[in-house]
Amino acid sequence: MGTDERQRLAALHGYRVLDAPADDELEAVVRVAAMVAGVPTAVLNLIDENRQCQLTSTGFAGADSPRADSMCAVHFREGGFVWVADAAADPVYKDNPWVDGRLGNVRFYVSAPLVTPEGHALGALCVFDSVPRELGDEQIARLEDLARVVLALFERRRQARINGELAAVAEARKQFTDAVLETVDVAIIAADPAGRPTLFNRAGRDLHGRDADPSVAPDDFAAAYGLFRTDGVTPLTGDEVPLLRALHHGAVSGAELIIRPPGGPDRHVVSGGRSLTDSEGTVVGAVVAMADVTDDRARRRSLELAHAELLRSNGELEQFAAVVSHDLASPLGVVGGYLDLLADYYAEVLDERAGGWIDGAARAVGRMQGLIDALLTYARVGGEPREHANAELGAAVDQALLDLGDRVRESGATIGISSPQVALACDPTLLRQLLQNLIGNGIKYRDPARPCRIEVAAERREGDWLVTVTDNGIGIPADQRRRVFEMFARVGPRSHAGHGIGLSTCQRIVERHGGRIWAGAAPGGVGTTISFTLPGA
Repeated sequence: MGTDERQRLAALHGYRVLDAPADDELEAVVRVAAMVAGVPTAVLNLIDENRQCQLTSTGFAGADSPRADSMCAVHFREGGFVWVADAAADPVYKDNPWVDGRLGNVRFYVSAPLVTPEGHALGALCVFDSVPRELGDEQIARLEDLARVVLALFERRRQARINGELAAVAEARKQFTDAVLETVDVAIIAADPAGRPTLFNRAGRDLHGRDADPSVAPDDFAAAYGLFRTDGVTPLTGDEVPLLRALHHGAVSGAELIIRPPGGPDRHVVSGGRSLTDSEGTVVGAVVAMADVTDDRARRRSLELAHAELLRSNGELEQFAAVVSHDLASPLGVVGGYLDLLADYYAEVLDERAGGWIDGAARAVGRMQGLIDALLTYARVGGEPREHANAELGAAVDQALLDLGDRVRESGATIGISSPQVALACDPTLLRQLLQNLIGNGIKYRDPARPCRIEVAAERREGDWLVTVTDNGIGIPADQRRRVFEMFARVGPRSHAGHGIGLSTCQRIVERHGGRIWAGAAPGGVGTTISFTLPGA
């Protein structure tokens, strides 16, 4: 089957008239065709893939027949008007079953083709008789007119069907759109080109406490619908109403306002929308969406107040810690001094038990002084302004080791660093303190069964640097690795017990830089790895 034949059949089936009842108008056309030709019989033949379908007829009972037997199928695709005075004498038709008696005894035969505007032949309007006849020019012209009428009726029927289908689709879409508008919890508000409200969905009606009222003029919009600035006092001007801003300026985004519905509480909303234009760019209206953020803004305000209170409280606590640390440190220094004097001047008159008491008191004073220093450091880490600078990891480790010099020498610890040139965006002083605490912990919690080894390393991770401090010490139990960062948490042996503030201070330093810190087992399961992230320079 050639391309032309496929296109012809597609056009024929597109009209959906095959095997469908012919309407009164088609039957009338066939009767008029018989009258114009002056014959008793006429038929409307459509030719599909395999058959001749006699859609409607007059003067005889039409029926389908094979396409190979059809007289109309002989020349219809050429699109020309055909008429034969005596088919029995015509070499083309004389052996046709409609002529030789097998299906009929046709003599006079006329075929007016049914050709679409695209040139596809669908069949023919056929008139015929059992006796030979002649046909005049006027009759030919009217029969051709009737064939065009048949095509027009086909087209009208097709358009009516398409329009019905489009209307059904449009109605379905409208119902779907209406269902969506009435279901969503976002208020949808629309206006006509004059700025008068035309549509409030369910959420819009709930929010405003009333429906759209096209009689409300744009200048009265704020008063009619209770629209205020976010202070809840100042009514919106016409230029501030989001719907009118979208209409006049093309779009609006993130506009916040207060809606005061009749008899209801104020609602804080955020709105955005745009103007609507037709295919020629003419503004035909505007639509905005309004989200109720009343609860969110209330929570935000509460958080802001809580944050302000927290800052105030932290400031007071940090000041308190500094004052208390100073006020405690002074008398402790005095107590320590007196204990030293007792030990120096009365060592010969005190017995061994009294000397032990003095030593115990001195150690307690030392622990108290250490705790006060740790608390003061913790308070300063959170309270003092953070310097914004770049620091090399290697230089920060070297500075930390200077402060840890005696402990490093006494423990025989070996400290290594890879990637010393890594540059970090941080407060250099806080970075030194962070590394000093972590390396100091590695030394404090070393395993006496093996030489102490501590490695500092860094690698790039999604824009930040991951820094690790790994030791081969006694390790941290897996179920305690979160708790070690809590204030005053102690998980090591009593012989290694500290104040439980060091890792809390480390966490505070890292978090002030927007990073995070965590503990894990060292590679191979021997020792601890403390990992933290800091931004790159």
